[in-house]
Formats: sequence, C-alpha cells, structure tokens
Amino acid sequence: MTSRSGPRRELERILESAGPGAVHARTALGTGPVPDRLRAAILALAFARGEGGSCCPSDAARALAGEWRPLLPRARELARELARAGEVRLTQGARSLDPDAEWQGPIRIRPAGDAND
Repeated sequence: MTSRSGPRRELERILESAGPGAVHARTALGTGPVPDRLRAAILALAFARGEGGSCCPSDAARALAGEWRPLLPRARELARELARAGEVRLTQGARSLDPDAEWQGPIRIRPAGDAND
C-alpha cells in the first residue's frame, strides 16, 4: 500500500481493516472500469464512516485520480443511482434529497438507514 493521505489512503485502511466497506474498497482500488470503481469507492467510504458519518462524491473521485474533477459529475450520478437503489441516502445540510429531484450544490452520502434520517 502507499503512504498517501486523504481518500485514497482511507480506502487502503478500509481494505486493510477488513471491516465495513472492505469488499467495496478492494474493487475501488482495483483496475476495473472507472464507473465500477467510483461506485465501490462511494460505498466503501459511506459504510466505513458508518452511522452518523458521510462522504462527498468528491471523496470518491479524489480516491481514484489526481485529476479528480472530471470524475465528479459521474460520481454524483452514481450517488443518485445508489440512492434510488436504497443503498445510500443523499443529504444537503440536514435535509434528505430525493435522488430523482433536481438539486445542485454540495451533497453528502450516508449509509441507508442512518439513524439521522
């Protein structure tokens, strides 16, 4: 593993711990298609941060690439897809977001069923 900091290193720690999100971290750190790796990074970070925690789509994008900004729109769309599937919940501030509604600005991704619903 590398000595990087930030979201990439967090995925490495998740994988090493074999705890919540480890299976997803393995996929995210792999060499598969970028959309699959982004989806896995979102899930790994959200699950590992646990109830009451959250991640941002940019965390997943930054975990995969130094030039992460081009990945951000796809990460946001994947977050919507995961919310539609009931795997995560999207929030903006204290407000839950409908994944099918129009919204903009920063969002947070939380595990589905988070006690802060």
